[in-house]
Amino acid sequence: MESMYKDITLTCRDCGKEFIFTSGEQQFYSEKGFENQPVRCPSCRKAKKQQNNNKY
Repeated sequence: MESMYKDITLTCRDCGKEFIFTSGEQQFYSEKGFENQPVRCPSCRKAKKQQNNNKY
């Protein structure tokens, strides 16, 4: 059975670099009920999460 998800290339909102939103990640997002694609690459996502954690 072929997956309905295909790897797609997105551009990070913060750093402007392209990153791959893999079919596995897409399936995970779908299973969690997330409707939007990520807007940040993994490294910017991690930095943003760390920045938010330091606020409290």
